[in-house]
Amino acid sequence: MIARNLRHLRLFLAVSDMGSVTLAAGRYNITQPAVTQAVAKLEVSAGGTLFDRTRQGFFPTARGKILAGRTRRAFATLDPPLTELSPRLRLVTSHAQLTALIRVCETENFSLAARSMGLAQPTVHRAISQLEQEAGRPLFQRTAFGLVASRAARELAQAARLAFRELEQAEAELAEAEGREVGTIVIGALPMARSVLLPGALAAFRAQRPTHPVHVTDGRYDELLTGLRRGDIDLIVGALRDPQPIRDIVQTTLFQDSMAILARNDHPLAGAADLTPARLAQQQWVVPRQGTPARAQFDGFFAEAGVAPPVSIIEAGSILLMREMLTRGDFLGCISDLQAVAEIRHGLICRLPVAASWALRPIGVTTRSSWKPTRAQQLMLDLLQQEAAGLGRPQDEAAPKDDHKAGRL
Repeated sequence: MIARNLRHLRLFLAVSDMGSVTLAAGRYNITQPAVTQAVAKLEVSAGGTLFDRTRQGFFPTARGKILAGRTRRAFATLDPPLTELSPRLRLVTSHAQLTALIRVCETENFSLAARSMGLAQPTVHRAISQLEQEAGRPLFQRTAFGLVASRAARELAQAARLAFRELEQAEAELAEAEGREVGTIVIGALPMARSVLLPGALAAFRAQRPTHPVHVTDGRYDELLTGLRRGDIDLIVGALRDPQPIRDIVQTTLFQDSMAILARNDHPLAGAADLTPARLAQQQWVVPRQGTPARAQFDGFFAEAGVAPPVSIIEAGSILLMREMLTRGDFLGCISDLQAVAEIRHGLICRLPVAASWALRPIGVTTRSSWKPTRAQQLMLDLLQQEAAGLGRPQDEAAPKDDHKAGRL
């Protein structure tokens, strides 16, 4: 594990950029032995030499180039909010102080932050006080309900999260260079992806990477998006949003999907020929929750016909729950057509012949705009794209080109 000594990492970058311990020492106004010692300690934690030492200077090894690339990205994210608070913070802020800042922002309480870090409360309080002293301003407002982070504190905490994630990516890339599997790919899975797109891609990934850790986390879109932007999640797979909810993400369309209205095989409406919106509005429904693209299309189906929407609705995004509900009563369901394919193929439910001009929904991958995948993460993206090639309609056959920010996998 790479030592999280920010000062040592800055000195390492200076040597990498300048090719000289002496010049790096001059840049930071410290002694040459101090730089040499910092690099040596970093090499121990990084698992090998970072420089080829020659008479002509210090030249990064393959390992050094990997670490330098990720470290530059980390400081490119971290330094702007540090400098905004105080230029001196770039030189004196420690990993421990930034970790304390992150936890206090999350918990809004010194004691809870300390407990989550396994530290004493005064230690966390002192770390925040040191940051505030260097910044020359308070980072938190003390209220009766807890600590309220200032805008500058929130921005710095967010930058620190992403910077630390870059160092974790560096560890994964260094391990890959040695043939080891380090780091976990974290995928945020929306309902449609869990049943259609992800299983095939994950099986293919496991065939090529038998031991690489993968974690799939379920949740609502807004929860997964927060995790993505914080660096806790690497990519979200599922229905894309229109309009794009925030600028610091990239939505990449993999294929297009449509909607279907479902029922149990012996439902009174199964096979009926006059399934008008007015008649369907009188039924009991199981549909995705408000705020999802699928629900917007369901509501739009009735709105376009000038019909009041159904009043008997159970909100559920799971095809498994929907299937069980449909088989236990005269319920109808409305969900992604591809999600229902397996259930229909196995004779569990049927698709009703409803004349509806469903708009095609873009299904794809959402990532941070600044994200640079490791080789393992890139493999997962490639396999998702391959799995999607046989699903739905290709991107160039539907939907306006400017609906989503273009991205490349």
